[in-house]
This record gives sequence, C-alpha cells and structure tokens, in this order.
Amino acid sequence: MTPMTRDQSSGGVVPTAAVVAGPAGVGKTTLAATLAARLGAALLDLDTATAPLVEVVAGLLGSDDLDGAALAGATRAARYEVLLAVAEDCLRCGTPVVLVAPFTAERASGPAWAGLGGRLAGAGGRPTLVWAHAPREVLRERLVRRGAGRDAAKLADLDAHLSRLDLTPPVAPHVAVDTSAPLDLEGLAAALRG
Repeated sequence: MTPMTRDQSSGGVVPTAAVVAGPAGVGKTTLAATLAARLGAALLDLDTATAPLVEVVAGLLGSDDLDGAALAGATRAARYEVLLAVAEDCLRCGTPVVLVAPFTAERASGPAWAGLGGRLAGAGGRPTLVWAHAPREVLRERLVRRGAGRDAAKLADLDAHLSRLDLTPPVAPHVAVDTSAPLDLEGLAAALRG
C-alpha cells in the first residue's frame, strides 16, 4: 500500500493524515505506531512531542496532573498546536503523518474536527479520523498494567476516572478500531486510502 492517494482533480498524490484519537489506555500509541510503520508515515505523538516542556510547566505550576484544570488549562492549546504545526510541515513536504492524541474536543465537536481537518488538508494532506475504542474493563486493565506516571491522578481514583470518560463515538466521520480485538491492518489501511 502507498501512504498516498491520488487526487483526481489535480492528478497529484495526497499524503495520508491519519488522526488516531481515543481515551487513555485504549492503545492509541500502539495502533498509531503500527499504522505509521505500515504507511511509511511520520509518527507524531502528543506526549512524545510535548512531554519535556509540559514537565517544565508542571514544575512552575506545582501540578503534575495532566488532566487537572491548572496544567491542562495552561498547556492543552499549545501542545496541540505543536502537534499540528509539525504535521503541517511534514505534509507540505509530501510526508504522510499519523497523529496520536486523545483529541477529546475534536472528536466531540464537528466544528473542532473541521478546524483540525481543514488545517491538515490545507497543508496538502488527506485527513481521516481513526477512533480507537475499547470497553471500560479493558481500559482499566491497561491503565493499571502500564502504571505510567502520567496516569497517577487517574489511578488514584480509577473508578471515578472511568465513570467520567466519554466513550461515545466521534461526531465527525471516522474509522472505528476496537483495540480489544485483533487489528485488521489491511482493512484500516484501505479505509485510509478512501
């Protein structure tokens, strides 16, 4: 499979811009890495791209709860801006991308998704929202097993965290991937080709 699709209107090729979204513990990073390797795409992970700077801000604010109002409020917009700016640079060079982040606002709001998708398309990409989902029991097991520092606040009251999760599918058109089932990589790749 090629990570590009032919643009019938111009005759050129359009790089894939897969946006992998979902809750913590669902397996977004694993899915995105597998997909990026299959597509020969740049893997752009929100945590990897922004963690060192978030740690600096967390130290300044005295809060390490990435989901807490203080830290999330101070960093969310900037973190996503970094991810999108790097994706746009890659797409302008003709490099396909796989972005991975919760994209909570973008999957819950048509206008928010349209803004994100519009930016990726404006940079020359073909955006597709990939919704990674799994049952709450699977999320519980994975969060406990990985025991990551970034999950400390979630793990402190896991039942409350899981009960607050919005696991409804995105409002925007998307490709759904149940990460608790075997991955149909070829089917997913075909869906991204359009």
